[in-house]
Amino acid sequence: MKEAPIKVALIDDHAMVREALASVLNASGAIEIAAQGGSTQDALRIVREFEPDVLVLDYNMPGGGALPVLEALRSLRSVVRVLVLTVHDSWHYAVRVLEAGANGFMIKASAVEELQEAIQRISGGEIYITPNVSHKVLDHLRRPRVGRTGVSSLSQREFEVLCALGEGMGIKDAASKLNISISAASTYRTRVLKKLNLESTNELIRFVIEHSIVD
Repeated sequence: MKEAPIKVALIDDHAMVREALASVLNASGAIEIAAQGGSTQDALRIVREFEPDVLVLDYNMPGGGALPVLEALRSLRSVVRVLVLTVHDSWHYAVRVLEAGANGFMIKASAVEELQEAIQRISGGEIYITPNVSHKVLDHLRRPRVGRTGVSSLSQREFEVLCALGEGMGIKDAASKLNISISAASTYRTRVLKKLNLESTNELIRFVIEHSIVD
């Protein structure tokens, strides 16, 4: 008897990207796109309403992005498997989403065939990491949490603020993107500077570029 297709929900704020991926994945016969959305709120609503097997989630989205979704899913004790897609090819992003509860990390520049493989493997209970960052991610995850320094010492929110400021955003824009108050964003910025031994936002931007944390 033929196995039922894997029920997948696609969350990406670019409709054309969603439609293109949905068309290819539906054509595979092994995957069925059950629902689509373009924001953090859509992701949580769709998980509750459609109960997909796998949630394919863009890292950057309106409403805060993938990390708040993963946090909310933990609170809901959801059993949905989550694959995070991003344009960023830095292993730091992979570490963050996996530690937050994702089951896979993939770079958007990868072939669609890799996406199909990742969905199937995640649905089967495996963890999937894009090959070109997997060795660095595994090396990092094997280290004990105690005593981590540098970027590894940052909390999830601190890392998000680091990335936002590193992309050239001001505090106000960073706060808006992350759906937090300006006061909170400023506090996180202070913590990031202290943990990374930096003196200013300009030094922070230079740090981010030198360590290939943002493009």
